[in-house]
Amino acid sequence: MVITASQVKELRERTGIGMMDCKNALVEADGDADKAVDILRKKGIAKAEQKAERKAKEGVIISYIHPGNKLGVLVEVNCETDFVAETEAFLNFVKDIAMHIAATNPVTIRREEVDPKVIEKEKEIYREQARGQKKPEALLEKIAEGKLEKFYQESCLLEQSFVKDPQITVKDYQTATIAKIGENIYINRFVRFQLGEVAK
Repeated sequence: MVITASQVKELRERTGIGMMDCKNALVEADGDADKAVDILRKKGIAKAEQKAERKAKEGVIISYIHPGNKLGVLVEVNCETDFVAETEAFLNFVKDIAMHIAATNPVTIRREEVDPKVIEKEKEIYREQARGQKKPEALLEKIAEGKLEKFYQESCLLEQSFVKDPQITVKDYQTATIAKIGENIYINRFVRFQLGEVAK
């Protein structure tokens, strides 16, 4: 089966994945572009975790203003090359993240970034709740740790259920996008403004 340069180019534009990977996928799929996309996705998810260690110094800052102009988000998301920073797949990802932040108001991006004082305050609240429910003293710490996991899932961006598809987390969406574009993606920082809120 002869794979033409135009087929490879078209698949690269569609997926954002490297030329050789696109060509190999087309060969494996006997020239069927849709099958080639599936092949690239399956292989890409496996490689995405490896890419997560690579440095991401390019990227974009995107703003999202919620209808009504009373809520807005600025988010910086990095990738490895300026080429990928301009692709539709990457820009759509960043826009989705900005919209998600507007909807869910996360405290941090990653659990490691939560202030230890906030963690201890949350755990103390959970311990007191458990005491109020007459739970054994020996179990209080275990109960607090369990509830803290729920806190992370609700408060840390990467662990939240993705608003456009609650069956997956934001981290899952990020991993799938890394697989699709073939580069590491790093959500670096965000700020969320709501009308009337006092600046921190």
